[in-house]
Amino acid sequence: MNPETIRQLIDQAHRLYCQQTGQQIHMRMDRQRMWYELIRSGFTLEEIKKVITYLQREIREGRRNVGALKISNLTQLERFEEDLAISRVQLHPPAKPAPIPQPQPKIQPEQLEQIRQRSLQLIQELKKSIH
Repeated sequence: MNPETIRQLIDQAHRLYCQQTGQQIHMRMDRQRMWYELIRSGFTLEEIKKVITYLQREIREGRRNVGALKISNLTQLERFEEDLAISRVQLHPPAKPAPIPQPQPKIQPEQLEQIRQRSLQLIQELKKSIH
């Protein structure tokens, strides 16, 4: 990348950061250097936006501290790379177990009624024999 392209990307990254976070942070040399290192490492504006959005969601849900959105924290290469990777993780609920099929009786309803009647008859005979 030529220096002018890098300079434009740095400015765009900083504007994107300010727009996404609602902050008005001045671009100083130290911040310019942090954006430079991030862009030089191959990260894109879309990835920067993705990480900012991810961190904002995490902060709203109480899992991250608002300090995670400080430029000095956001642009640390290791942290940025890890946050980007985590933002891409898709968590799916565990698959529901397949329903256990109910065995279908192979006996016809008429046969079931006969078996039921025979069972009742045997129970009555057993009761008579006990008394």
